[in-house]
Amino acid sequence: MKKIAAGEFKARCLALMEDVRSTREPLVITKRGKPVAKLIPADEDEDDFIGRLEGVFRVVGDIESPIGEWESS
Repeated sequence: MKKIAAGEFKARCLALMEDVRSTREPLVITKRGKPVAKLIPADEDEDDFIGRLEGVFRVVGDIESPIGEWESS
């Protein structure tokens, strides 16, 4: 795993982020020789909540209209 000082990371941030994305190899960012953060590649597939059930089931009929009177106890 590669290591880089925080000052150098600050100066080359965008290029280092692109390198991590393309190589998929994490990068440890150090401050005074001690690790303080790790830059890891993001997951390729997004796990979005909206639309994740698309194609799993099908809505048939009117799901918005009331179904009639109901009794309460």
